[in-house]
Amino acid sequence: MVVVLKKNTDESQVQNLVNWLASLGIDVHRSEGEYETILGLIGDTSHVDTDLISGLGIVDAVKRISEPYKNANRKFHPDDTVIDIAGHKIGGGNFQYIAGPCSVESEEQICSIAKDVKSGGAALLRGGAFKPRTSPYAFQGMRAEGLELLREARKETGMPIVTEIMDLSHLDLFEDVDVIQVGARNMQNFELLKALGHTDKPVLLKRGLANTMEELLMSAEYIMAGGNSKVMLCERGIRTFENYTRNTMDVSAIALLKEKSHLPVIADPSHAAGLSRLVRPLALAAVAAGADGLMIEVHNDPAHALCDGPQALRPEEFKEVVREAEAVRNIIKDFR
Repeated sequence: MVVVLKKNTDESQVQNLVNWLASLGIDVHRSEGEYETILGLIGDTSHVDTDLISGLGIVDAVKRISEPYKNANRKFHPDDTVIDIAGHKIGGGNFQYIAGPCSVESEEQICSIAKDVKSGGAALLRGGAFKPRTSPYAFQGMRAEGLELLREARKETGMPIVTEIMDLSHLDLFEDVDVIQVGARNMQNFELLKALGHTDKPVLLKRGLANTMEELLMSAEYIMAGGNSKVMLCERGIRTFENYTRNTMDVSAIALLKEKSHLPVIADPSHAAGLSRLVRPLALAAVAAGADGLMIEVHNDPAHALCDGPQALRPEEFKEVVREAEAVRNIIKDFR
């Protein structure tokens, strides 16, 4: 349920309403928009008398929300959420590129690629220290050592680091990570999501391989219900019957998630395609659909990468994708 307040309402009356709702066991999320103030009621609102609230002089309208996600719902929070990551803003018209290798392989490799992607237009560095792999015999990442090398790359370039957490037991190791990524396989690891809800770190939440958009938003709700509102949604393709690509990029999800939620939406065309030659067209499509950022895998020697080499761009290719994506963004701005 949301309560839309009239303009220039008396603050003491608003606080009285909030206190009364709290006495009923209802949590209230207040959202100050440019044109209106909204109180989002979270909890069991079935026993709340909507007619009584509607009759209050400070109330403009009362609306019941049918969707099960509340904190992530744009109806609760009409304005776009803007997340600031070490001075780099994402959301609300702010667009960022997140780039780097699938996995950290050595200090020389990650530092070299970090410098390349920064010069190519990336603001944030991605790199896997812990790697979820289908085969137990595949490279599993450098783990804690990989995190240390990411920090070294950050020290050399000043780029905030984005890396994936695999398990709740690893949370302490991520204390000095700028953005914690929750991978597709962990999208419904609810205990992990609850724990991340009690942190103050931005979370990049990837859509699961076979999950609906509502399930993605409900996973975001788990994090936000714990008090962490710094959530970014990531469309990385879903599994379909198609086998020409690794996954199927759901461009419609980008537009629909922006409609349903106020959270920033990032697109990952690298995992969606699984083929480097398709990263560019999918990236441009994602930008045109309204994405708030792109997450792209970049490697200086894809043929010898220890993980996902076929989908990685070379640094010069990444720079060209950024150039074209910026051109698309500028065209879109002209129509708004």
